[in-house]
Amino acid sequence: MTLAKAYAARSATTPLAPFSFERRTPTARDIAIDILHCGVCHSDLHTARNEWGGTTYPAVPGHEIVGRVTAVGDGVSKFKVGDIVGVGCMVDSCQHCQPCADGLEQYCDNGFTGTYDSPEQVSRAITMGGYSDHIVVHEKFVLKVTHAEADLAAVAPLLCAGITTYSPLRQWKVGPGSKVGIVGLGGLGHMGVKIAAAMGAHVVLFTTSPGKTEDALRLGAKEVVVSKNADEMAAHANSFDFILNTVAAAHSLDPFLALLKLDGTMTLVGAPATPHPSPAVFGLIFKRRRLAGSLIGGIAETQEMLDFCAAHGIVSDIEPIPMAGINDAYERMLKSDVKYRFVVDMATLKESATA
Repeated sequence: MTLAKAYAARSATTPLAPFSFERRTPTARDIAIDILHCGVCHSDLHTARNEWGGTTYPAVPGHEIVGRVTAVGDGVSKFKVGDIVGVGCMVDSCQHCQPCADGLEQYCDNGFTGTYDSPEQVSRAITMGGYSDHIVVHEKFVLKVTHAEADLAAVAPLLCAGITTYSPLRQWKVGPGSKVGIVGLGGLGHMGVKIAAAMGAHVVLFTTSPGKTEDALRLGAKEVVVSKNADEMAAHANSFDFILNTVAAAHSLDPFLALLKLDGTMTLVGAPATPHPSPAVFGLIFKRRRLAGSLIGGIAETQEMLDFCAAHGIVSDIEPIPMAGINDAYERMLKSDVKYRFVVDMATLKESATA
């Protein structure tokens, strides 16, 4: 066992604060990783404040992890000490059901083990995430990072925001000739714009904020539509092959479904705290439109995403913060006051007193 220093939520109503706990000793197939950077995802806030229910306290969030390998078990073959690696939203799965066999661990029939606030497969101990100085993970769930070392902080959000957008874009075969809409320009949306553009699609950004036009074009969008403007929306009726909806607030889906062409699909990746209003059935059936959902990606697909992003020079737009600034970051995140992802410099954890 090794002592880990971290920041944890002790309850749904108290700020995150310094915390210490024990990590397991690496087994034959485990990798020990010193965490260098950890992105801040809205899921972290939902969990810390028990907004989805069922949080086990104390909770150490963080599932956008980039770090350096410090030790490997005797059975590890893919990694060595000194490698730069990533850990995303999962650290294990049952590894014997059909989805796991197909490389779709995120859809494990028996439930994957999340990087935090999730029971381990065997011990059932609750996992603690990346707001900590180190982590121990089964090698199957560790990813190779090949970006330049100067970009590592901006790579961290790819482990969640990157794969959450890449997976549906790949699943619905976005590429040259595709007209793709991205709804929302936040942590997920800005990655969706970058990745869809790199895939060769004609990307249109939908936003309620006209002030985001310049950023959207800079990130790779060819057009920007203010979704509150009925005329702008009507100009794109029946024309989209695919729409990726990243908005994490309940809203009417009908105006966006009306933009899909015959057999077009809108996929939801935003997870609002309350349900969207039910879409009108006729908006779906008359053009054989599809409304779908997507989670993250499997391990193989996540590695593919990291390699794709490295090849295309894609990273997240980030604001680095110290660990002690996490509570202020949560409040700013609620106000959408970040472009477009906070990332904790974990070296700053040493500056904070431990509990």
